[in-house]
Amino acid sequence: MEMAISFHNSSIKPPSINSNPKFPLPKQPLGLNLSSLSSLNSKTTCLKYRSTRNSTNPVKCSVSPATQPEIEKKSQLKRRSDIRNIAIVAHVDHGKTTLVDAMLKQSKVFRDNQFVQERVMDSNDLERERGITILSKNTSITYKDTKINIIDTPGHSDFGGEVERILNMVEGVLLVVDSVEGPMPQTRFVLKKALEFGLAVVVVVNKIDRPSARPDFVINSTFELFIELNATDEQCDFQAIYASGIKGKAGLSPDNLAEDLGPLFEAIIRCIPGPRIDKDGALQMLATNIEYDEHKGRIAIGRLHAGVLRKGMEVRVCTSDDSCRYARISELFVYEKFSRTPAGSVEAGDICAIGETIADKTSGKPLPAIKVEEPTVKMAFSINTSPFVGGEGKYVTSRNLRDRLYRELERNLAMRVEDGETADTFIVSGRGTLHITILIENMRREGYEFMVGPPKVINKKVDDQLLEPYEIATVEVPEEHMGAVVELLGKRRGQMIDMEGVGSEGTTLLKYKIPTRGLLGLRNAILTASRGTAILNTIFDSYGPWAGDIVTRDQGSLVAFEDGTSTSYALSSSQERGQMFIGPGVDVYKGQIVGIHQRPGDLSLNVCKKKAATNVRSNKEQTVVLDTPLDYSLDDCIEYIQEDELVEVTPSSIRMCKNSKFAAAKKSR
Repeated sequence: MEMAISFHNSSIKPPSINSNPKFPLPKQPLGLNLSSLSSLNSKTTCLKYRSTRNSTNPVKCSVSPATQPEIEKKSQLKRRSDIRNIAIVAHVDHGKTTLVDAMLKQSKVFRDNQFVQERVMDSNDLERERGITILSKNTSITYKDTKINIIDTPGHSDFGGEVERILNMVEGVLLVVDSVEGPMPQTRFVLKKALEFGLAVVVVVNKIDRPSARPDFVINSTFELFIELNATDEQCDFQAIYASGIKGKAGLSPDNLAEDLGPLFEAIIRCIPGPRIDKDGALQMLATNIEYDEHKGRIAIGRLHAGVLRKGMEVRVCTSDDSCRYARISELFVYEKFSRTPAGSVEAGDICAIGETIADKTSGKPLPAIKVEEPTVKMAFSINTSPFVGGEGKYVTSRNLRDRLYRELERNLAMRVEDGETADTFIVSGRGTLHITILIENMRREGYEFMVGPPKVINKKVDDQLLEPYEIATVEVPEEHMGAVVELLGKRRGQMIDMEGVGSEGTTLLKYKIPTRGLLGLRNAILTASRGTAILNTIFDSYGPWAGDIVTRDQGSLVAFEDGTSTSYALSSSQERGQMFIGPGVDVYKGQIVGIHQRPGDLSLNVCKKKAATNVRSNKEQTVVLDTPLDYSLDDCIEYIQEDELVEVTPSSIRMCKNSKFAAAKKSR
């Protein structure tokens, strides 16, 4: 069960922390301390596992032996059989959110005559526009008197921090895998985390109705992935369910699907254990997510590990640096179906919402804080210094920018913000360019005006050796474009790991290990080389030796020569120099990037020149034919810019310009 809590600070001074709490937790890896992995005794039968391996015996649900000694030690803990806490994890576009839609509809969360939009869990405007999940979200359904709390998680590697957080709240995961693609980079990442936490895993082969589905290959590839990640024998005997999320059907074999998701619900109840709790122990809760309400303030969502939480009770709020303060629970909520509803009290095993660890006022001991992997990419944010500053945005000062960036840290655990070299510059670090780009897009929609520099990788020095982040890149590309893509990846210091054919459509899957520097600007280049047919996926692998210089862009920029408004007359001659970003009638300023030069090096040109009016009557007005200008999105602009260039971000416009500081440095030389 999920629950949400809002609390107020109390004026009581904190006494000394009791070193012998009533309910101390053993020092074990986070996620293993209170979660057991098997709710099944020897008499319990589990769903049969269908695979290409020759086995006729029923297969046990995944159990991690790492937690067995712990269970013996904690014989006083009781298991709640009326609750299941699960997370749905998968690679991007493998159908998690669509599967959750079907689960919600079939559990009668919505009325029969209620209009429900597709991907109802993707409630954020940006999520709907991009078709991806960005923030993890909580909901719950009821199946045969058992409440199933479901957490939908992002599938993109840049938002892996969201996945790492919520795995602390659950006892098991549904690993959704596409029936054609099989395990992908993010599948590996989320499964590795789940196995580290000792969670039960149910594998769902989704999109089984695709014409080129190959379920046996997918199951075997997933099994090999379990072996690669050093899973135990019990964990490798996972339960497999075949499903079509969009049709709302599931079954134990790909050829025999039920008319609903009943087999999936049964697998959740049987194979994923209920939470082990100490109902009478000292209060312990770990907050893993933050929501904000204009009336109630910050609302934290997290897992209640021990004790009972009641509205109005006084608790101790502990942060990761061992500092504690006292607060009172002013509001208490649980997630019922698709909404947050008030509750008077919540028992251990439920999932709640606050900002830090909540402990019992007198004898509580804080739980270990969540550790999230370090960021690998950073970008510089600064105030807008263009001549158009203040024309479109509401918040333009460095104080506005600073407050907004540091406020983001309250809910974005995987992001870092620090002050830059000057008072109006800030360095924002994230898990990837998309991670930071989503923040930029949200800020411009909120009315902020600012400039951002090009993304840079975060290097490390170990024993006087420079190390840089490497990522595993997988590219799905038709065979006719494979040569151009391989050449492009080779230029960016990529090393081929694997190459195999995929499905019956003549598609090849390339797997490379490549420096993160080489990935900057790669997505557009690969789309160009493959005529828009290639699909690129990446995930962080490790830090390795510096790979050497990488040239990410061969062409220079076309730069506006002066302030003014662009004209058709000037653009007709300018477009001979390269591809333009602007059309006629657009206001530009000196130093603004207005196009891509067809040769290396920048070229300044006058796009505001007007045709001279003469008295020669024989000069007939010529018809000017202009090429369609390139329409670059925010992601495209950030991929395009080089070291001496900036992206100007306003609520209405996205422009690129040359960095005046670099121009001044060149003149001084």
